[in-house]
Formats: sequence, structure tokens, C-alpha cells
Amino acid sequence: MGTLDGKVVLITGTGGGLGRVASLAFAREGAKVVGADIQIEANNETVELVRRAGGEMTGIAPIDLTDPEQARKIVENTVAAYGGLDVVYNNAASLRFGPMPDFSVEDWRATITGELDIPFFVSKFAWPHLVRRGGGVIINAASMAGMIAGEVPPMVAHAAANAGIIGMTRQLALEGARDGIRVVAVSPGPILTPASDRDLGDNQAARAAITGKTLVKRFAQPEEIVELVVFLASDRAAYITGANYPVDGGATAW
Repeated sequence: MGTLDGKVVLITGTGGGLGRVASLAFAREGAKVVGADIQIEANNETVELVRRAGGEMTGIAPIDLTDPEQARKIVENTVAAYGGLDVVYNNAASLRFGPMPDFSVEDWRATITGELDIPFFVSKFAWPHLVRRGGGVIINAASMAGMIAGEVPPMVAHAAANAGIIGMTRQLALEGARDGIRVVAVSPGPILTPASDRDLGDNQAARAAITGKTLVKRFAQPEEIVELVVFLASDRAAYITGANYPVDGGATAW
């Protein structure tokens, strides 16, 4: 028996990294997973990995969740595939970094759209289906950047967007409580994903600067974030809503 047996779970950004690991973990716990990504081949690989592991997953790609119509479509396709919707994990994001003097208006708008609009759009269109189900769970991927400033890399838009995600989480929890909808945010610190590993390469100075704020002096592995997400989606976390969980190696402790 899994902790999510029979639950229908929509995960965004399943082409790799946290989304891929989350797909495997949710399926392991008995959930029926629908994964969406803008990358077709990468998303198909995730679906294949889940199915090989004995899980159930449907993949939908390409999908651009910065477009509200496509966000509505992914929710409707999820409901059509499995007859309902119980959990939304808003994992997908698109962002840009840069110092304030050089950070363009286009960079700002792209980041706010790519980090804050996406979870709003998906949650908005999922909401009536969760109500119809008698309740459900929305888990928003935020960041410790929504709680504290960061020097490396410079992150004015990233910080603003994630502070917005945390605030939106609290508000949605308040509004959803009467319909049995729980809403929670998870705010990771630096995570070692294939993309971050590729981007950092052998730049040990950048790696040290990024992990230096943490107390454990290392990157998180995706599984260390995802296992909390799975717990929060389950009925074991039924008393938890409106909260933001830092999973940051102690970076926000000082």
C-alpha cells in the first residue's frame, strides 16, 4: 500500500531534475501521474522510466505553461485521462539571473512570468476540479530566495517571484480551507540537478559561493526535496496547510 494509492497527481516540469524524481516518487506511492513539460523527448524519457519502475504515468508535451490557455489544457487533459484531480505539484519554472544595473525589463518580466504566473495559472484552472473532488492538495515549488537575499548568482527577479509564491500559497490556503484544499510551499536551497551540474561545470569557486551560505556546505540531492513533497501531498500531512517549508541545508537559519 502506497501513501498516495489511487490519487491523481499533476506534476509540471517533468522533463528532468526535480520533476523527474518527483514523478518516480509519486508513482512509487501509488499515484496516477500526469507530467507536463515543454521538452518532448525529455518528458517521454521520464514517462518511460516511471513505467519501467512499475508506475502509472501519462506525459503531455510540449506544453508552455506561461500561456494560460495551455495551462487550462493540461489540467483538462489530466482530468480526462484519469477522471479527476487530487494533487498539483507546481514544479515548473523558467528564470533569469543578473545584477540589478544590467537586469533588463525583459529579463524581469520573463522571470516573473516563468516563476509566478505558471503556478497561478495551473492552480487557477485546477481549483474547480479539486473542489469537485471534495478537496485536494496544491504544492508550490518556491525557493529560499523568497526568504533571504542571495549574492551568487544575483537574483532580484527570482527573489521577488518566490516571495510572491510564498505569499500566494498562504492566501490560497486561506481561500481553499472551506473546500478541503490544502496549499503548501517548499523552498529549497541549492539543488544539484543535471542542469545545474552542467551549468556550473568545474567552476569550484561558483560552487563554493552557492553552497557557502548553507550550514551543511553542499548541494541538496533532488530526492531530499521530493520526499518532503510526497509526504505533504499525502493524508499523513492532513493538518498542514498555509506553510512554507525551507529545505535549504540551514541557509535561512542565520
